[in-house]
Amino acid sequence: MLKALFLTILTLALVKSQDTEETITYTQCTDGYEWDPVRQQCKDIDECDIVPDACKGGMKCVNHYGGYLCLPKTAQIIVNNEQPQQETPAAEGTSGATTGVVSASSVAASGVLPGGGFVASAAAAAGSEGQTSRNNFVIRRNPADPQRIPSNPSHRIQCAAGYEQSEHNVCQDIDECTAGTHNCRADQVCINLRGSFACQCLPGYQKRGEQCVDIDECTIPPYCHQRCVNTPGSFYCQCSPGFQLAANNYTCVDINECDASNQCAQQCYNILGSFICQCNQGYELSSDRLNCEDIDECRTSSYLCQYQCVNEPGKFSCVCPQGYQVLRSRTCQDINECETANQCREDEMCWNYHGGFRCYPRNPCQEPYILTPENRCVCPVSNAVCRELPQSIVYKYMSIRSDRSVPSDIFQIQATTIYANTINTFRIKSGNENGEFYLRQTSPVSAMLVLVKSLSGPREHIVDLEMMTVSSIGTFRTSSVLRLTIIVGPFSF
Repeated sequence: MLKALFLTILTLALVKSQDTEETITYTQCTDGYEWDPVRQQCKDIDECDIVPDACKGGMKCVNHYGGYLCLPKTAQIIVNNEQPQQETPAAEGTSGATTGVVSASSVAASGVLPGGGFVASAAAAAGSEGQTSRNNFVIRRNPADPQRIPSNPSHRIQCAAGYEQSEHNVCQDIDECTAGTHNCRADQVCINLRGSFACQCLPGYQKRGEQCVDIDECTIPPYCHQRCVNTPGSFYCQCSPGFQLAANNYTCVDINECDASNQCAQQCYNILGSFICQCNQGYELSSDRLNCEDIDECRTSSYLCQYQCVNEPGKFSCVCPQGYQVLRSRTCQDINECETANQCREDEMCWNYHGGFRCYPRNPCQEPYILTPENRCVCPVSNAVCRELPQSIVYKYMSIRSDRSVPSDIFQIQATTIYANTINTFRIKSGNENGEFYLRQTSPVSAMLVLVKSLSGPREHIVDLEMMTVSSIGTFRTSSVLRLTIIVGPFSF
């Protein structure tokens, strides 16, 4: 009897204490919460996020203020008057919780719950009101429990900063970003938090005081391979000329200009970051360093060809005058027309000279001279006219180049018959009116014709060289003439 009376008095005291307690406040963090130094308040720990395999046995994890629940995948959450509020997504895993029983000791210890959650007491979880089938659980608030939610709908509760009382008499978060009660600047983004909000800068910006300033990404890694260009809120990489950005928009790779857009006129060589053009032999790069211009080799030197240089695209060639042929690409060699083809008659002989040929009579003897088998023109002693004429005349021919250096020995005259007790003297009888020649006696029977003045061709000189023979005892006197025809060529070669 006394025991029953004591229980009755204790129950009345608890009811009276509940009726007089109008507000519920939180001054410290309980199990399932942690202190947020930024917001200066307790925030819920999401065990479903941080606890690996929080629920097992095919149960799903449902986070709640101050704890979490493991429910079957088909469970529904009913908030007030048995109206469905939310179907929580399933969380894979296994748990040791028994099917049909929900442990909510941490929830029951919390009293009034902020954030619009639910209450699941042990009685509710185990009673017939909480279980609808073996695999379908319905968790309801228990309005009859005075320790959870006040039975009077007009009952006022005091919520923490950033929370407000909902129509279900629970504390729920205020979305300052949606309500427009935040103080974020126009260049900031409002992020709603539980019980508060935060102002964040747009990507590429950072907070400096209350303002958002651009982040210069070019001063912090990762650096661009070559050049970094900072832009408001971002940056981009650039490459030097001759390079292009790789697919990662960071690395610069060399452009092979010779393959991509060959601008060289002839030869292209790719180098790192650029290219160079080169020309074929006989060409040189123009001022634009791309095109090739022909080199006029004939203008660079006057010694390339012996006679005349002819410029051609990429090369040059040498030509020779008529009567000559090109030798070893640059020099000129006389063509011996007498050995190839000439137009001399049968009674004429062909004489080749530098740059041409001439035809001379095979019998040059003139009256009263007659031709002997030795090709000498002899004046017969039986002829009285011959007493005043040279006894014999020998015809000789020679050719020299134009502008030959002087003095120069050009021809030697020598007696063919030597008589005893005779004296031979030599002289130029005719053909030296301008003094181009000098005859120097080199021995008692010979003399050398010397060119003392330069001759320019083409021209022909006929010089008579006379050898006079006198007996030392004065018994006889005779002379013979060598008629030398000198043909000067038109060129110095």
